[in-house]
Amino acid sequence: MNTQTLLLILLVVAVVFGLGVVVLNRRSGQSAGVKPVISEPVVPEQSTEPTEVVETHVVENVVVEPPAPPKSRWGKTALSLAGVFGGVRARGGITNETWDDLEEALLKADVGIGVTDELLNSLRGRVKAKEITTPDELLIALQREMTSRLEGANRQLNFAQLDEGRINVWLFVGVNGVGKTTTIGKVSAQQAQLGRSLVLAAGDTFRAAAAEQLGTWAERSGAELVRGAEGGDPSSVIFDGIQRAAAKGFDLVLGDTAGRLQNKSNLMDELRKVRRIADREPGQVTEVLLVIDATTGQNGLSQAREFTDAAGVTGVVLTKLDGSAKGGIVFAIETEMGIPIKLVGLGETIGDLVAFNPDEYVSALFNG
Repeated sequence: MNTQTLLLILLVVAVVFGLGVVVLNRRSGQSAGVKPVISEPVVPEQSTEPTEVVETHVVENVVVEPPAPPKSRWGKTALSLAGVFGGVRARGGITNETWDDLEEALLKADVGIGVTDELLNSLRGRVKAKEITTPDELLIALQREMTSRLEGANRQLNFAQLDEGRINVWLFVGVNGVGKTTTIGKVSAQQAQLGRSLVLAAGDTFRAAAAEQLGTWAERSGAELVRGAEGGDPSSVIFDGIQRAAAKGFDLVLGDTAGRLQNKSNLMDELRKVRRIADREPGQVTEVLLVIDATTGQNGLSQAREFTDAAGVTGVVLTKLDGSAKGGIVFAIETEMGIPIKLVGLGETIGDLVAFNPDEYVSALFNG
């Protein structure tokens, strides 16, 4: 055996011996409870800082408003004007901006261009003559001017002392949707509390719900209801109501009329007929109350003109004044038409229909 062969044999034996040792070690390690090392995935450390969660929203026309101030009994007009007047006081002097603010505020409140010009031109003259030198003095003078324009009017509902056998008749006129039938109901309840006996005449024969609504109010106030056929002659319903009151010795007839558009001449002619019939014996019309929605502003002035021409309006009931920013219409109606505001609606209940108090109203405009 040569040397090369011997070396080859020794090399093979060494390799086989080494493999055997490795196998024996692995087996002995498992039998001793030693587990093999297994490589595990590395988990990154979690941060201890709070995680910000971002939510995506589509927001359109969102306006964040400050908390509303306490609601004025006299409505948005008082809140609006009182805010402007507060700004005038804060300015510290009478400037061109003062006059601009006052003019804009009065016009927005629907005081009317004519009345606004008269009020401010008079005050400009007094400022120029140094009679008025501070914003406080200016506002006090404006308040007095506005109050004076509402003084002297007879605001009492006219329940007249009539000749024997004659019956007081109050007619209620106005366009659709102003709260006319509800106003009649509230007036009937108030008059019943005064001890007066009443007949409610459902002269709005063109609106089926009007008679039912008036019937509900009649039950509440203990009044009698007279109604006609749907679409019937309104003047005949009013006349029948007067006859019923006379036969039973009742004190007062409240007559509803159709909520007609003031620009329809045939309907206004019909209203003239209602007025004529209601004035015949034994009836006597002692009030014609025009019901106006205060939120309509200057449109109420055109209504006053047309209805006065057709029915001889003696007073105005201004409804929804608590929700209107156009309550300045009272100045336009009384100044331009000479018709007194007799009642105003300041809410939904019977007690919220109240006699108009001009001093209280104007004071609210300046003080909120």
